[in-house]
Amino acid sequence: MKILLTGSDGQIGWELCRTLPCLGEVTATTRSQMDLADRDAIGTTIRTLKPNLIVNAAGYTAVDRAEEEPAIAEQINGWAPGVLAEEARNIGAAIVHYSTDYVFDGARRIPYAPHDEPNPLNVYGRTKLAGERAIIASGADHLILRTSWVYSLRHSNFLLTMLRLASDQPVIRVVDDQHGCPTWSRLIARATTEIIAESLTEEGGHWSFEGRGGVYHLASGGETTWCALARRIFASGVTECIPEVVPIATDQYGAAAARPPYSVLDCRLTERTFGITLDDWKISLAQALQEDLPLAIGANVRDGR
Repeated sequence: MKILLTGSDGQIGWELCRTLPCLGEVTATTRSQMDLADRDAIGTTIRTLKPNLIVNAAGYTAVDRAEEEPAIAEQINGWAPGVLAEEARNIGAAIVHYSTDYVFDGARRIPYAPHDEPNPLNVYGRTKLAGERAIIASGADHLILRTSWVYSLRHSNFLLTMLRLASDQPVIRVVDDQHGCPTWSRLIARATTEIIAESLTEEGGHWSFEGRGGVYHLASGGETTWCALARRIFASGVTECIPEVVPIATDQYGAAAARPPYSVLDCRLTERTFGITLDDWKISLAQALQEDLPLAIGANVRDGR
């Protein structure tokens, strides 16, 4: 099987570069190799490589900056996934795409199932929802995997921010009225690879997910707040200094983009359909800190990223 991976230098993409090769030949691309704002570049790359599967891990993920750059966010998150899906359909390939819990408004207090009605509160969520709908409208065989609160030991994310702040701030103010589920990028990559291995088949030159395509939720189990997550990180003993974590309300933080107060995802359909188990967020966090923390401290944290 030939796989085209976009966004290979991102949090999820970097992990997929290490899990997908067990399934076949992987061509991993970054923005410099295939600009998702350029339809001709997308088409040329796909028609040249002729992949059987496209895994789109690229995206505009700067939630607050998207409020100031809606056109760019729409191009990458909304328009490009539809183009990728159309090209996939034209050559009989399937597509896997990642979306977000921020397609929901957080008005409820029970986990959101895939069939629940989206109602995004910010530009980022609206553009990601547009991407979902463009893929569905394309007619390509697809899996759309919504995830939440992604962290890793690379790039910029909540975990690395907390580790960095702990070195020089005795008191850290952290939002405590948003509820979600922190999800390690490695869990996402491993689960994605299992799902593809379990469901992707080929018949007559057409690759499909055996009638199991559609929208699914893929996140760790359980739920927490940003404040409780910060306290869990520091309680693990991974930092020399343990700052005081002070809970604050969202409106005290002053972010440009509105966030859903509750965006926990119900992943039971994903687990039943594909026969996988998604660990509780506390288990995944402990594994991430144990397996990759030296890399984070030695590179990302030191560099201030």
